[in-house]
Amino acid sequence: MSRRILAALIAVVLAAIAAVLVINYVTQADERAMADMEPETVLVVSDQVPEGTPASELGEYVTADDVPAATVVEGALTSLEDVSGEVTITTLYPGEQLVPGRFARPEDLEPDDEVQAPEGYHQITVQLPTTRVIGGHLAAGDTVGFYVSGESETQLTLQKVLVTRVQGGVSVVEDEEGNETTEAAADTLMVTLAVEAPDAKLVAHAAEFHGIWLSLEPDDAPEDETGPVSPEDVLE
Repeated sequence: MSRRILAALIAVVLAAIAAVLVINYVTQADERAMADMEPETVLVVSDQVPEGTPASELGEYVTADDVPAATVVEGALTSLEDVSGEVTITTLYPGEQLVPGRFARPEDLEPDDEVQAPEGYHQITVQLPTTRVIGGHLAAGDTVGFYVSGESETQLTLQKVLVTRVQGGVSVVEDEEGNETTEAAADTLMVTLAVEAPDAKLVAHAAEFHGIWLSLEPDDAPEDETGPVSPEDVLE
C-alpha cells in the first residue's frame, strides 16, 4: 500500500474520531446544561386538543417532556392518571403544559355555563386573545361592547351584546377538600354572542378581516353614539 493511500486512510479515521468526539462533547454539554436547570418531566400538548376530549384519549395529543424547573407551571401533570375520568373544559394548544384546571368530571360541568339566546337571534363565535376579552374575566350572561379596528380606525360597533358561552376563561376550581382556587384563562378564548341576523354578518366580517375587542358593558350602562376613532383623534 502506498504512503499516499495510507495517509489518506489515516486522515479519514482521524476525522471520524474527531467528529465522534465533538458530537459526544456537545451531547454531554447539553445534558450538563439541562442538569444545571433541574429539569422536570411534565406532560405537554403536542397537537391541539378539542374541548370535551376525555383524558383517556389524550395519549395521541401529549408527550412527556423534560423542561427547566423554572418554567414548570404550578400543578403541571406528570401522568394522565391524575385526571382519570375527566374531560377537557377548553381547547388545549401545542406547547401548553397540562394542568388540572383544564379538566373536570362530566357530571360537574354546570349547565349555567351557557345561557339561552333570545328567540330568533343568531349565535356566532369569535376566537380572541385573552388581552382582548377583559383578561378572560367574562362569563355567559354578561353583555359586552363590540369594538372593531381596521384601517387605522376603531369603532364601537355593537353595544350590550349578550354572551351565551365562554370557553377558556378564568375559572374557579374546587378540590376534594372544598378549597377553591382561581385558574387563569387560556391564551385565547372562544366567545359566543347572540345577535340579530344583520349583526351576525357584521361580526363574521370583523372576525375575518379586522381586529376585535370586547368590553364588559352592563345592561344598565349608558349607550353612547360615538363615531370612529382615528390616529388624529388620539394624537390631537
